[in-house]
Amino acid sequence: MDVVTFGESMVVLAPNSNGPLRHINTFTKSLGGAESNFAIAVSRLNHSIGWFSKISNDEFGKFILNTIRSEGVDTSRVIVDRENSCGLLFKECYQGKNPNVYYFRKNSAASNISEEDIDEEYIKNSKILHITGITPALSKSCRKAVYKAIQIAKENNVLISFDPNIRLKLWDIREAKKVLLDIASHADIVLPGIDEGQLLLGLEDKDEICDYFLEKGAKLVCLKLGANGCYLKNKEESVVVNGYDVHDIIADTAGAGDGFAAGIICGYLEKLSLKEIGEYANGVGAMATLVKGDCEGYPDYDKLMSFIGKSKNIER
Repeated sequence: MDVVTFGESMVVLAPNSNGPLRHINTFTKSLGGAESNFAIAVSRLNHSIGWFSKISNDEFGKFILNTIRSEGVDTSRVIVDRENSCGLLFKECYQGKNPNVYYFRKNSAASNISEEDIDEEYIKNSKILHITGITPALSKSCRKAVYKAIQIAKENNVLISFDPNIRLKLWDIREAKKVLLDIASHADIVLPGIDEGQLLLGLEDKDEICDYFLEKGAKLVCLKLGANGCYLKNKEESVVVNGYDVHDIIADTAGAGDGFAAGIICGYLEKLSLKEIGEYANGVGAMATLVKGDCEGYPDYDKLMSFIGKSKNIER
């Protein structure tokens, strides 16, 4: 297995019209969850990946499992929880803005992931363990599970990639800062956003943010700059990779960061140059915004190459 990741996937209910939810009567159901978004994007780019979690023993749980499994993601370690429901996410949309998000995930099946649910063999037989900062925010048991996975990866020379993915609706910044910076100190690849550099470190300069994580032991830092692209830095070199112009964002930017992370990891596995890795990542992130849904817009390899100008698209 190239990559293993784990965390909560939710049923996303997106309104079919704009305005306060109290006036909305119809919704479209889709899949959401940073780690499963990431897994689907990696799989579409032809790399083997496993995702595990706890899911509810109901139709929503089956929807989550079937959707992720249908994308070629290995789900053999998923656990069915017969007592708790899955998490729900409602979006509230207004014209021209990213939506408000309402979580209903307290005591969900996935929030009960524990150390005992971590399969040591599964992690040690992968090349990269990908973690986000959402999972440790869900519960104390999830946090312990994250540290157990990190320990296994470290003991078996499995690289760790870490996307802070700060969610202040799940925990306050003081607790988040302490935990996320500690997890980052164990990571080989760190993927913060420029805004997360400000929140976690009080820094705005891209070199200062990257240097902080490099000094803590990271091999590569990939700083997301939004529409401006990204800044990649290791101990030997650094490069700014401009973003792609996207004028037709269909719904919102949800899933773009997870797609970006997938592009980074796939480019890293393919031993590309820093510039090429950044092009991969920017391309996947940009394409995520062109289709409704958090993960539906992720490209396969050929579509990505065409989008970033590495190959010509034959339409007819």
